[in-house]
Amino acid sequence: MTGGERRLAERLEQKLDDDYLLWYDVPIGPRHLHPDFVVMHPRRGLLILEVKDWSPKTIQQANKQSWQVFIDGTLKTQPNPAEQARQYAHAVVDALKRDPQLVQPGGDHQGNLAFPWSYGVVFPNMTRKQFTEGQLDQVIEPHQVICSDEMLEKVGAEDLQSRLWDMFPYLMRGVMSLPQLDRVRWILFPEVRVQTQGALFDDSDVDAELPSIMRVMDLQQEQLARSLGDGHRVIHGVAGSGKTMILGYRAEYLAKANTPASKPILILCYNEPLAVKLESVMQAKGLGDKVHARHFHKWCRDQLVTYGQTLPGQVGRDQYVAELVQRVIHGVDRKQIPSGQYQAILIDEGHDFAPEWLRLVTQMVDPTTNSLLLLYDDAQSIYERSRSKQFSFKSVGVQAQGRTTILKINYRNTKQILQTASLIAADLLTADDKDDDGIPLLKPISCGRDGEAPILIKLPSLREEALAIADQLSNAYGEGHAWGDMAILCTDRHTRDLCAKVLHQRKIPVQMRIGTGDFDPASDTVKVMTMKVSKGLEFPVVALPGVGHMPAEGEDEQEAARVFYVAATRATHRLVIGVSGDRGFGAKLHARAI
Repeated sequence: MTGGERRLAERLEQKLDDDYLLWYDVPIGPRHLHPDFVVMHPRRGLLILEVKDWSPKTIQQANKQSWQVFIDGTLKTQPNPAEQARQYAHAVVDALKRDPQLVQPGGDHQGNLAFPWSYGVVFPNMTRKQFTEGQLDQVIEPHQVICSDEMLEKVGAEDLQSRLWDMFPYLMRGVMSLPQLDRVRWILFPEVRVQTQGALFDDSDVDAELPSIMRVMDLQQEQLARSLGDGHRVIHGVAGSGKTMILGYRAEYLAKANTPASKPILILCYNEPLAVKLESVMQAKGLGDKVHARHFHKWCRDQLVTYGQTLPGQVGRDQYVAELVQRVIHGVDRKQIPSGQYQAILIDEGHDFAPEWLRLVTQMVDPTTNSLLLLYDDAQSIYERSRSKQFSFKSVGVQAQGRTTILKINYRNTKQILQTASLIAADLLTADDKDDDGIPLLKPISCGRDGEAPILIKLPSLREEALAIADQLSNAYGEGHAWGDMAILCTDRHTRDLCAKVLHQRKIPVQMRIGTGDFDPASDTVKVMTMKVSKGLEFPVVALPGVGHMPAEGEDEQEAARVFYVAATRATHRLVIGVSGDRGFGAKLHARAI
């Protein structure tokens, strides 16, 4: 910021009420314009402000088209700042008028925006007297200007706000609705869009029909995503709070800010399907060469192969992955594998990373950027090793004290789905505040989105459950859901294989996730996988067969409850649960339904 921009930002933050929204130097719209300030108010409208730090001495000549100004000792011709602000405002209005829900449907103002808009200029280094004496009021409308003596700290909040709204040609009747505010944000700031199923929206196609529903980050999520600075950061967030979305925003921002890229950006997660999903998103945004998304063990194998280290021999799977990690750790310790390879590292599912994994990964961040983002939710920690002992982030090299954020609102699930998930996982969701370096347990708060109650299926056998689930998915398809909107998340491999076989018999397109490399998030198929590997994903329609047999014989009930909680919270709209059996979670859910 220039000095004048900084002073204006401070005044606006001090003097504006909490229901104002304010963006500074954020690219807006399909043309990525950069007005200095965008101000929005639900009872006022939209205002574009251009700030000029020019003093009377620096301005040599001014007319309605251009000004001659000394900048850094050189006389330069600049556009009239009011004209510059006007062009920004018209570009914004043209983008917004493409949306039928933001324009007047009839009457004298048919086709115009449904709320007022205007623009103005701020001169932080020029008093009103100097503005008038310099006859600048002949080339800019005086009511569209704020001068230095009108934005002093002693100026009252009402006086400053009046100056802003005097810039408008007419006052607003009524109030902008929350959906309208969200639609304005969706159009002006593409980076805050919440991408649902399907392809990314292409802003370059001016004839493309805008979506009827526009989902955007909430204001806390947007502010957090935009304000994440360098250094180590930790975000604690409940399931469905937008952690992965913020991670994606951060990766995209870093990739675009670092041009040309000196080092790549690395996204790491535990589950392979989530890594594939994130990789496909980065590819769709044209960032595949700058942002690498990998699941942790594939990344470890790539490190060993790239730097000529020996891979583990023919051993069991658990021993193989343990040796894989240990060999990378040894390679880094012996400097056979270089540290500091990445401009930034972003870790999703940090709750499933063992302490020694985190200690390894922190060494891979370039010390000149020291950019590390770790996402964490202990309620979703479904691998025992990650909770085998309490540890502090500091002990594994994560220096995030004073730079942690907590997200408690669940947006993914309907109120009914979240209540069902929380019923089984109640003991895991007791809020437990820790110090800044500890790991709190967070109880999710529902965003209040209403939906249908989860469907419970109670039949004599798993096969009959699978057949009934196939019927439910067929019904959902008939209602307009794509096959790719659906998933069956199973308690074990036997149930997974059975469900996939039933879908094949019903001629329903199915993709069964068995091992690495066989998950295609973009295919229009019902995804069938175990509950554990569904972590980080979401689907409008989710079926959970076999819940009546959870926990399995000999399985810890709390561990099973974590797995159920993760699986149930993958559903955004509809949840189908098989509760056959007379014990465990099925009996508890069935009793609650009755």
